[in-house]
Amino acid sequence: MITLPKYADMPVKERKQLPLLENVPILDAGAEGKAIARFDDRVVFVPFVVPGDVVDIQVIAKKKSFYEGRAIKVHTFSGKRTEPFCSHFGTCGGCRWQNMKYEEQLFYKQKLVEDNFRRIGKFEFPELLPIIASENTQYYRNKLEYTFSERRWMVAGDQPMRPGEKGMLSLGFHVPLIFDKILDISHCYLQPAPSDEIRLAAKRYALENDLTFYNARNWTGFLRNMIIRNTLAGEVMLIMVFGYNDASAIHSMMTFLGEKFPRITSLMYTINKKKNDVISDLEIQLFKGDPFITEQIPSVVEDGKMLTFKIGPLSFYQTNPIQAYQLYKIVYDFAAFKGYETVYDLYTGAGTIANFVAAAVEKVIGIEYVDSSIEDAHENSLFNGIANTHYYAGDMVKVLNSDFVRKNGKPHVVITDPPRAGMHDKVIRQLMEIGPEKIVYVSCNPATQARDIALMDEYYRVVAVQPVDMFPHTHHVENIALLVKRSVAEAPSIS
Repeated sequence: MITLPKYADMPVKERKQLPLLENVPILDAGAEGKAIARFDDRVVFVPFVVPGDVVDIQVIAKKKSFYEGRAIKVHTFSGKRTEPFCSHFGTCGGCRWQNMKYEEQLFYKQKLVEDNFRRIGKFEFPELLPIIASENTQYYRNKLEYTFSERRWMVAGDQPMRPGEKGMLSLGFHVPLIFDKILDISHCYLQPAPSDEIRLAAKRYALENDLTFYNARNWTGFLRNMIIRNTLAGEVMLIMVFGYNDASAIHSMMTFLGEKFPRITSLMYTINKKKNDVISDLEIQLFKGDPFITEQIPSVVEDGKMLTFKIGPLSFYQTNPIQAYQLYKIVYDFAAFKGYETVYDLYTGAGTIANFVAAAVEKVIGIEYVDSSIEDAHENSLFNGIANTHYYAGDMVKVLNSDFVRKNGKPHVVITDPPRAGMHDKVIRQLMEIGPEKIVYVSCNPATQARDIALMDEYYRVVAVQPVDMFPHTHHVENIALLVKRSVAEAPSIS
């Protein structure tokens, strides 16, 4: 019998008012990285436990049909468990599944896709292809954003301190559902070196030079955010976000970071005086080095050729670059191009998929809401000598209409990779009116994907489903579904 770490944020008075559920079996892994139990007729959602555990659960929220709870004692440990590798596990909101064996994580991710398709979609679909595991389960991300705060998240055993005291200054990640406190990170297993070294050096420099950390309650403080991007080739981009313009202090800190870490190939900063952390509408200043870094992936069409993608401070690029290649290759294989196709790439982002498939088709039409992403897509096509891609910026609902199709030609294949919210129902109706032979639907949210496919079920049937693990130790799963128009007699063979 082992007691789990105490939760420092739950007052004793509140704990006494809500029920304690004893010897409860954990039955399944659910959404948002929480496990699922049942008590009486209620579902209980519990983080940081594994199916097969038997635990005592302190209820922290009581709803009409379910409880939110936290395991405070484990009576029986599941055979699906493994030892968490990160000292921040249980407090940090990321990597919630790292106490579960990786093969079990893959099982539950595949199950999540199947459950969503069956319960939400209620359409016919073939047996799922086995989920593609991530080549790396640690240090796989190419982008992290850290936050400076004068209000450190206190864990059990910490001595009380006031905001602004040196012991309260932190640089790390937001704690789930807490906007104004930051968990100070000593080591993170998500991004390779020199990410940790840069973060720790920046904090040390700030403390030694008495620089103020941000206070999200009153929007004050000099140091606000730090974004680190990297590539497989070892290029590093660092973007510092300052709360106000102190030219001397900025120059001194940027000079320090540039000299301390000559590996930084793109050193940038911006000033954010707003009440939110979004920097996409701000001017990014280049302090030293190149204005972009580059990532390469192999072409699936031309043997030996590498496609190069320019990544600027605001560019979108898949955060697991090795798995991104696997994802794009499945899209290419599912589409089974013959060479004559007109392809629409919806939510094209920086044109990565569009450029990846361009050599195999007649032309690719990319549509994206964000203007800067379309500029990146144009740049990436030019950078790779690709001349048969065409990009349009605008709201998908307004852009994708009959006039647009007349101008660009009816697509034989539509590739769609929408945000987590899925596609607008008007976009779905437009797709059915356009009637492409195939739709390759890429999704980071199988629930909204299932909802959208259900709306197209009358006109399209699902002939292949391929989950891909992009984010080990989390509940997130990427999924690709191939839809074929029901009027087409035979679907392409998928092996």
